[in-house]
Amino acid sequence: MGIVEPGLLSTFVMSRLDHATPPSNGTSADQVSLSHSTGHPRSDSTSWPSRRTLAVVVMSLTVALAAACSVSAPSSASTTKDTKPLSAGKYPSKVSKEVCKSDAPHDVGEALGEKATVTPPTWVNHLYSCTYEYPNAKMTLSVKELSSPKQTTAYFNSLGAQLGVARKLTLLGQGAFQTTNGSVVVRKDYKVLLVDDSGLPAKFGHPPTTPGNIAVTVADVVLGCWAGD
Repeated sequence: MGIVEPGLLSTFVMSRLDHATPPSNGTSADQVSLSHSTGHPRSDSTSWPSRRTLAVVVMSLTVALAAACSVSAPSSASTTKDTKPLSAGKYPSKVSKEVCKSDAPHDVGEALGEKATVTPPTWVNHLYSCTYEYPNAKMTLSVKELSSPKQTTAYFNSLGAQLGVARKLTLLGQGAFQTTNGSVVVRKDYKVLLVDDSGLPAKFGHPPTTPGNIAVTVADVVLGCWAGD
């Protein structure tokens, strides 16, 4: 399961909180709440939640979202130290398939506030790929399956050379970076995930945010579904 870094999924959700409008009836936002009996505003000191409280709620929702993806999969704690990642095979792995079906598209939609139509996936040269299509936008997700740490590192680095590295993303997978156009590349075990945001407009989602923020959010949601190999 992906570890949430400040600036990942929680950043996107916190942007929603920034758009929330506290009551404006002349009473300060820290003093307004609703009476349980009348439903009318009342003044007290425990009403409108502080930003710290909202942040705690956001992080709790983030953990719950990731848990929803992996509820039926074994936890990493249950695997042994001798367990090796699966090498690339004739058919795509279950983990790769989760990118284009199962819970991932649903959870991505929940995170972005946009529902996508997912194209039928392709499997060519051990690259599993599909496109999330929206009325006026699209986003392509792909997973490259490899067979060794050396191969995985070589492919990961080749994407960096091809797409450019704008910044490294810590605590995401086993290595990650954001490209110069905002797309996100993440490696985990013998797999490399690419969230290609080049088909997104300058602002997208509800509330609207940048393609780069969306790519990071989507990568984190997908990793939350990758509970095993």
